Amino acid sequence: MELRYLAAFVAVAEELHFGRAARRLQMAQPPLSQLIRQLEKELGVQLFERSTRSVRLTSAGETFLEPARRVLDGVDLAKRAARSAGTGEYGRVTIGFGGASSHAALPRLARAVRAAHPGVELVMKVRTYANVVLEGVADGTLDLGFVRMPVDRPGLRARIIENDQLVCALPTDHPLAGKDEIDLTDLAHDPFVSLPAHSGSTLRDAMTRTCEEAGFTPKVAQEAPDSNTVLALVSAGVGVTLTLKSVEHVCQGGLVYLPLADRTVWLQAALAWRADNPSAALRAVLAVGERELPTPPPES
Repeated sequence: MELRYLAAFVAVAEELHFGRAARRLQMAQPPLSQLIRQLEKELGVQLFERSTRSVRLTSAGETFLEPARRVLDGVDLAKRAARSAGTGEYGRVTIGFGGASSHAALPRLARAVRAAHPGVELVMKVRTYANVVLEGVADGTLDLGFVRMPVDRPGLRARIIENDQLVCALPTDHPLAGKDEIDLTDLAHDPFVSLPAHSGSTLRDAMTRTCEEAGFTPKVAQEAPDSNTVLALVSAGVGVTLTLKSVEHVCQGGLVYLPLADRTVWLQAALAWRADNPSAALRAVLAVGERELPTPPPES
């Protein structure tokens, strides 16, 4: 079966008018009618009911329409793939992300890539923590990862996309919830909720380090597997926590987020990839990322 038969059939099926379909295909109407008759003869079925006033699809035509569209779409995709593979406009890029802090940046990047490079397929892989994402980039199971700085693995490159600030999350009925900012020393005797101690979480490490710099070690009463659960437990009154300002939108009910009074602690989000990854599609995604997720100025 020739592709010109399918193109003629789809045009007539969508226009339901031989004259408009012929103009759409930039051909005369008699040759178009002939193509449809030849297609019907080859298939052994009638695809259209024709009269002097109207054209309608038969049940066979209705059944044939979607497969015919898929064939034409596949041919078009194959053509675009062959033409653009060398420029990174076609291919697959596997992206890893972990934690709530990438939930804003990831959709923004994905939408921009789809608009700029519709032939690039993004395969999203969720991981619990950013350090697990970094492992995936390092071992080649991920092409690109949303991670936390520092990235000091040999062979990896990283570009900072966000400076995120550490804040305190309190339940709304906490005695200090009405303050404009929180002095960490006031929380020295409070129970804390945190990510697991041995998860390798940069957020857990930052919380512990910041509290120790304030003169105490946080007393972790409850551990949770992810930031969403941590915040839900804080909201339920189990304890307090230090988290990132970028996750304030994730859980708002029953919570108050306060800046730290005596210190500003920054955690940097970044995109990481292997320097030796030869993928042209990855290079295209990285270029889009530079436009959509530019490196911010140094934190103050």
